[in-house]
Amino acid sequence: MSASGDRKVAVDGRCTCFSVDNSDDDNKLHDRSCPHCRRSNLPSSSSSGSLLSFESIPVQEYDKLGRIFAASVKGFTIGAGLKGGLALFSVLARLRRRRLSPSAKKVEMVSSSYDVILAIKETLRYGLFLGTFAGTFVSVDEIIAAWGGHRRTAKWRALLAGAIAGPSMLLTGLNTQHNSLAIYILMRAAVLASRCGIKSKRFGRICKPLTWAHGDIFLMCLSSSQILCAYILKQDSLPPSYKSFLNKHGAKDSVILQGVKEIACGMPFTNLEAIEKYYQSTGVDIKLDPEMKVPCSMVHGNQQCALHFVSFLIQAYKRALPVYLPVYLIPALIVHRQGLLKRPYTILGKGVLGTARSSLFLSMYCSSAWMWTCFLFRIFKRCNIPMLAMGTFPTGLALAIEKKSRRIEISLYCFARAIESFVTCMADIGYLPPSKNYRRADVVIFSISTAIIMHCYAIERDVFRSKYLNVLDWVFGVPLPPYETTPRRSSQTK
Repeated sequence: MSASGDRKVAVDGRCTCFSVDNSDDDNKLHDRSCPHCRRSNLPSSSSSGSLLSFESIPVQEYDKLGRIFAASVKGFTIGAGLKGGLALFSVLARLRRRRLSPSAKKVEMVSSSYDVILAIKETLRYGLFLGTFAGTFVSVDEIIAAWGGHRRTAKWRALLAGAIAGPSMLLTGLNTQHNSLAIYILMRAAVLASRCGIKSKRFGRICKPLTWAHGDIFLMCLSSSQILCAYILKQDSLPPSYKSFLNKHGAKDSVILQGVKEIACGMPFTNLEAIEKYYQSTGVDIKLDPEMKVPCSMVHGNQQCALHFVSFLIQAYKRALPVYLPVYLIPALIVHRQGLLKRPYTILGKGVLGTARSSLFLSMYCSSAWMWTCFLFRIFKRCNIPMLAMGTFPTGLALAIEKKSRRIEISLYCFARAIESFVTCMADIGYLPPSKNYRRADVVIFSISTAIIMHCYAIERDVFRSKYLNVLDWVFGVPLPPYETTPRRSSQTK
């Protein structure tokens, strides 16, 4: 068949510039000056093999209903797999704690059954959530493409489909708020939008500060200041699960945190005897001074600050290992399932190294939080809220231990919780209306965020890192354009 102008396309869809001498490499288009070849190298759309170039290009036939079904099943698999894996490790950890606690042996069987049933329910809910999201997005995408045409609707189709799929979050529980998740996805959408802005000629200068090489560490420091202050001063501003996480890895009894809160807020002590009794139960005999200005003796008893840092770091590392084991194990089983059979030692070795490295980050993060605050308190001989905020700020420097590709993920995760905590604190003191006035605002924020993310996925795919793009392509089943063997270019924007 013939194309417009002087371009000639063979019956099999290849440009006539494709020479016989080069036929040994079917994965490359050899004449980069040919307009037809350049268009064939463009990214694929989110709904068909046609490209987002608004030109006449060969399209591969594929099963649309099969794509919808496959996306739903794969979405369910990922949701159930991730939530189920985390729930399994959580149940095993609780069972271990109960077996070590003599007072809990009588109710161990009943509690264990309840934990297992709850874990199964949560696993199914999150599986249905992601399965419905994937199925809804692909269904809407295909319907709009069929009615309005692939090329005519390409620029806005994924945006609308992502927004319509967002309310699938309700399947996790009609009365379950997901503010943290919604804010985190919003942060992810903002990152993708900023990467698009960096590439834009119009917004490139405005978004240039976002290219700062260590911006992720600064964001982590900023988040740490809010989160760790809330951990001591106002734990109710944190999500229950995250509060439990901080209490476990902060490893300080509630009476100690209450004492630090009282001295930081300038309040009279009300529980010094309770703190002394707590230390006596651990074999440490201590007498606290009611006139103290620095809470170091309250935080680590008779230990010196440096010695407390070392001992806390060792114990924190032991607590961190079970946290990151599923983080690296589950993706290895899902994402690298094929490579795991071919090169198991390489993939498992990277998983072990990643677990050790991330555990060191978390343990250093928690231990340095007490180190920095002690250091600052002793320098200025006082403890107040500004000093607490300043002392917890450099705690985020521990993120430098992590791999560069994981830093932005962790910083955004913590920043989302810091924003939620900050908004809650501002609402409690009257600067913002209570969050209860905005019922299911999390669903609205999540829908807006997924609309942005899926729009970038369809139009600006190169703003995604290749590993995420591969997962999205696997879930949503994006057909590849003719003669392209990899899902678009995988350039990573840092």
